[in-house]
Amino acid sequence: MNPILAGVIASAIAGLATFIGALPVILPLGYIKRAQGAMLGFGGGVMLAATAFSLIVPGKDAAIAQGASQLGAAGIIVFGVILGGAFLKLTHHFLPHEHFFHRQEGKKGAKLRRIWLFIFAITMHNFPEGLAVGVNFGSGDFSQGIPLAIGIGLQNLPEGLVVALSLVGHDYSIFSALGISLLTGLVEPIGGLIGAGVVTIAQSILPWAMSFAAGAMLFVISDDIIPESHQYGREQEGTLGIMAGFAVMTFLDIGLG
Repeated sequence: MNPILAGVIASAIAGLATFIGALPVILPLGYIKRAQGAMLGFGGGVMLAATAFSLIVPGKDAAIAQGASQLGAAGIIVFGVILGGAFLKLTHHFLPHEHFFHRQEGKKGAKLRRIWLFIFAITMHNFPEGLAVGVNFGSGDFSQGIPLAIGIGLQNLPEGLVVALSLVGHDYSIFSALGISLLTGLVEPIGGLIGAGVVTIAQSILPWAMSFAAGAMLFVISDDIIPESHQYGREQEGTLGIMAGFAVMTFLDIGLG
């Protein structure tokens, strides 16, 4: 299959997992809310392992294969990670957004504005994920891309539920919450198209693209997902979720990669 098409399809499937994960919002919500910290932590753990094993390590190998020394490869990866983190930092600075958990306050109009800021935040979460999947498939090595796409899809399942729960908490209907969860996942194939397209056109960009995607994902993990998973005194649940997600993604990457 064409690497660009494969990257778009894989990132789209991973993005659709956001909608699938949101489906339990139709069930009684009490027990689901108690598990939010663990679910967010699980997603963060998957992304953390994917950053290391599906982006940084293959990026280093690609740089060396292209003729870089060990020291040169290390410099490329570090600089790319910094660029990816800086890109997300600037995006957060210039694009107003709202985090997962916040107090409900103000009139209905204020809530409407804040919930769209929340949607922007989820979009910023999902774009680096789609970019990472696209970059891996764009390299032509599907053995790296498939485990990453599966892992990103797995971490999108709990994220989709958290998105839906937050929307319902803002007095949106269940069907609206499901629809918006679907839309926020559809940004991933856009990132997949960009990542796969850039790498396919110029293979020399592969180490830079992988490290850039890794930096963007690291920023999301540290700035958003881990702090959010520790809200409401759920620090231990969030930590256990991170460890479980890291273990699952490590198994996928080693077992299938």
